Amino acid sequence: MARATWNGAVIAESDQYELVEGNVYFPPHTVRREYLRESGTHTVCGWKGTASYYDVVVDGKANADAAWYYPDPMDAAENIRDHVAFWKGVEVVR
Repeated sequence: MARATWNGAVIAESDQYELVEGNVYFPPHTVRREYLRESGTHTVCGWKGTASYYDVVVDGKANADAAWYYPDPMDAAENIRDHVAFWKGVEVVR
């Protein structure tokens, strides 16, 4: 079981996930969307493609760009399409 928490809230939880480069990627249906807000940030990875970001928002506090996902990954990263990973103080345990 993997779990992502921030500011006292469970953001995602699942016993099925993808582990890539040390990051836990949660399947889309296991993420509590009420804690995510679209961000305008995008970055490019040479083998995964273009990542899009979410701000994590709990109890009025925002953690900018603390979650990311690949909506249209390159073939090598198809297994993480739309899966969500976290950083910037979001605690992920597995």
